[in-house]
Amino acid sequence: MPKQDTDPDLSQNTVLDRSAERQSTHPNAKQQAGDQPQKSTSKSSQAKSKHTKPKQSKSSAPNRKASLLDRLRAAPLYVLPHHLISRIVFKMTRSRFMKNQLISGFIKLYKVDMAEAVETDPHAYPTFNAFFTRQLKPGARAITPRVEHVASPVDGTVSEFGAIDDGTLVQAKGRDYTLLELLGGDNNSAIRYLNGSFITIYLSPRDYHRVHMPLPGKLISQTHVPGRLFSVAPHTVRAVKNVFARNERLVCQFENMFGGMTMVMVGAINVAAIETVWDGLVTPPAGRQILNVDYTSRKSILLAKGDEMGRFNMGSTVILLFDKPVSWHKQLAPGKTLRMGQPLALMSRKQARAPTASPNNSSTPDVIHMGQS
Repeated sequence: MPKQDTDPDLSQNTVLDRSAERQSTHPNAKQQAGDQPQKSTSKSSQAKSKHTKPKQSKSSAPNRKASLLDRLRAAPLYVLPHHLISRIVFKMTRSRFMKNQLISGFIKLYKVDMAEAVETDPHAYPTFNAFFTRQLKPGARAITPRVEHVASPVDGTVSEFGAIDDGTLVQAKGRDYTLLELLGGDNNSAIRYLNGSFITIYLSPRDYHRVHMPLPGKLISQTHVPGRLFSVAPHTVRAVKNVFARNERLVCQFENMFGGMTMVMVGAINVAAIETVWDGLVTPPAGRQILNVDYTSRKSILLAKGDEMGRFNMGSTVILLFDKPVSWHKQLAPGKTLRMGQPLALMSRKQARAPTASPNNSSTPDVIHMGQS
């Protein structure tokens, strides 16, 4: 498990974006694989009129509009058999055949620092996937300790961040998409986060691929949304419309002392394998309809800040949603490289409420502590 440490940088944080909240529950929904969810209902429209529009964050230079080269590179993805290719990669990365050669080549190509891993011998891993999802040594990442600090859930690169503008998120410069699409047609959740905050973080192949909790949380629901498996590399994000809302994804909703927090794990070509610490391998198989699991009627799943919550088997993207205003770190910008555990934002203590159960002090029999990785 990564250690907790002090981080003086965020104490000088300035407010960049503010947002508002709504609260609701999660209905069941159905959707065919790759289809787009229905448009927002009148209930959503009524909710929009009760909110003032926050100012949307401005993109910095690294996040430019799609170029002709971006579009040409993305064009073949429309016709490729995404799931077939990903299933082949799934089997190859779990085979022992030539795994040492694959691992050695990968380390050389991406300059992987094996000194950070619990197992430093690359050839000791039984498969390429075991190497790819390797565990880090305790203390390899420092978790920002302040209660109101939002920690980065992954190693990766900031794609976009800012205010959710009346249910709309920025995908890339010149490209927006909606909460309703991202959440698989879940209208109640879309209303709750209508004017909240978001950050999108891209994990490249060279990054550490376990996903950790940015804040403590109690799991409320898990929703698997089937879809395509476009690449989520920066050029594709710029070129392909609604790529995050079209790709297969896992939506995990949590409650904490600050309100609602949702982590969306977006699949991509060669990935298509997402797992969580409470449910194991969620996909594959891909499925054809949205599958929602309500955890409010089950034993409570509690995780502390910094605990592992899941992992990607190959690279992809994580989108964090908050239903409360956040103050973003002053140095945050599209294109910025992140390390898991470093501070992203500051939650407001004024909006905090006492948690119903803490991952560190509850011992009731209906609570499952997932523990630290």
